[in-house]
Amino acid sequence: MLPLTLANPDEVLIVRKIGGNPEVRKHLENLGFVIGSQVTVVNRLGNNVIVNVKETRVAISEEMAQKIYT
Repeated sequence: MLPLTLANPDEVLIVRKIGGNPEVRKHLENLGFVIGSQVTVVNRLGNNVIVNVKETRVAISEEMAQKIYT
C-alpha cells in the first residue's frame, strides 16, 4: 500500500485504507474517498493534489492525500 501522494498521474487506483482520526476519515468519506472506490490523480498544484473520485474532481491537501492508501 502506498499513500495517494506517491501515485502517478492518470493511474487508476483503488482506495485500500484511510488513516487519520475519525473526524478526518469522515471528511474524506464525505468527499467520496471510501474503501474500494476508484480514484485517479489528475495533477499536483503547489501543496494540493487534484483527484478524480466518483466522477468528480476534488482538490485535497498533500497532508490529506497522505492519509489515503491505495
